Amino acid sequence: MIISYVRLKNWKNFRSVEVPLKNRIFLAGPNACGKSNFLDVFRFLRDIAKRGGGLQQAVQNRGGISKIRCLAARKEPDVEIEVHLSSAASEKPLWKYSIGIKQQPRGSRLPYLAYEYIWEGEEQILKRPDDSDRKDELRLTQTHLEQISANEKFRNVAKFFDSILYLHLVPQLVRNPRAFTGPGLPGDPFGRSFLESVARTNARTRCSRLRRVEHALVKAVPQLKHLSQVRDEAGIPHLEAVYEHWRPQGAKQQEDQFSDGTLRLIALLWSLLESPALLLLEEPELSLNAAIIRTLPAIIHRLQRKEKRQVIISTHNADLLSDKGIGAEEVLVLTPGAEGTEVQLASTIREVRDLLENGFTVAEAIIPRTEPEKCRQGWLFDV
Repeated sequence: MIISYVRLKNWKNFRSVEVPLKNRIFLAGPNACGKSNFLDVFRFLRDIAKRGGGLQQAVQNRGGISKIRCLAARKEPDVEIEVHLSSAASEKPLWKYSIGIKQQPRGSRLPYLAYEYIWEGEEQILKRPDDSDRKDELRLTQTHLEQISANEKFRNVAKFFDSILYLHLVPQLVRNPRAFTGPGLPGDPFGRSFLESVARTNARTRCSRLRRVEHALVKAVPQLKHLSQVRDEAGIPHLEAVYEHWRPQGAKQQEDQFSDGTLRLIALLWSLLESPALLLLEEPELSLNAAIIRTLPAIIHRLQRKEKRQVIISTHNADLLSDKGIGAEEVLVLTPGAEGTEVQLASTIREVRDLLENGFTVAEAIIPRTEPEKCRQGWLFDV
């Protein structure tokens, strides 16, 4: 399944959003416009559905309702999210999940449900609050999505949300995971446990994926000719690469000697080869050469066809969006304003359509719209 539609109300940067989504979506916009916050909608649903998570933990991890609610919401207290789940071959929803959240006006001031609705096709199979909720309002501090005893009829929805993956790998965490103490974040978004995740993968699957990653790295990283996973004397897993060298057997390096770009590329390729769950990629172009960045959309598309997965990518990089295979219906343009950030499909913006029809690439049509106006006015010289 894929998320084919999303509606947001009062979520972080977004006062009101209603957009359809394709198998591959690029989020384009200036800094601080809300690209990360748009991705966080799907992480939020994952955190609710994940075992050991739930609504209370998901809201608490984000600083409470006051940090989630849009500043432009004014007197409207509810934060609302609605998503439609469809098959990759059809836009007709198989499932719809809709949730409204507010804060208790007194007492513990816990977040609670204003409503929770689920449709299977055209049939509504959950409508809360119900009579039981009205008799015991504490029930509204939990979603049915997070309760195994309550989600039997729509467990496919819970499993889909629970499987969502997010990647914004921080190379320093991969090189020195034990230098960063304290509990890890839900879903390991920054790759602290990336090497352990690779090591836990079934040996046959792991070798197959590493061969495919190696095949790409040989073309992208000078002198690299082999990639494998090994363990040291203490049993700690490492990635090891063999480079062409004056020695006949080549020179070996482990991840602590890899460049930032090499580590990011390995993690990106590995994540694309994982389960067919929705994958959220935040600025995958970081630390990569422009020539490599320009190939990423084609790589993602090629792997999508095999794995049948949805990928949502945030970026403001012209090289990434220069691929002529990217359609305007695959790009969401985020434009910040006084009433929150507006989200539009590039295909619905007349000026963008006109440029594309005249032979411009998506990057040439959209990137200028995402540049801060003051930068174009030469503000740096006022410092």
